[in-house]
Amino acid sequence: MSERVTVLLFAGARDLVGAPEVRLPWTPGMTVQTLLSALGQAFPTLVPYLPSVRVAVNGTYAHGHEAVSPTDELAVIPPVAGG
Repeated sequence: MSERVTVLLFAGARDLVGAPEVRLPWTPGMTVQTLLSALGQAFPTLVPYLPSVRVAVNGTYAHGHEAVSPTDELAVIPPVAGG
């Protein structure tokens, strides 16, 4: 059985997928960017939304090149409007 990562979805991402979290296959060398690509392939309705989201790994915003492991807590967070 292959390892998987659990991705928590918030706001618009959750609405587009229809679930608060999804599980995706984890691959060795996976990064935040490849995770987002896998998310877009699994849920094409998210593709236009993905360039504007941030990904948090274990509660900290991560950059695209940062590694992802199957034990990480991953969250897709939409942009926050302020005023």
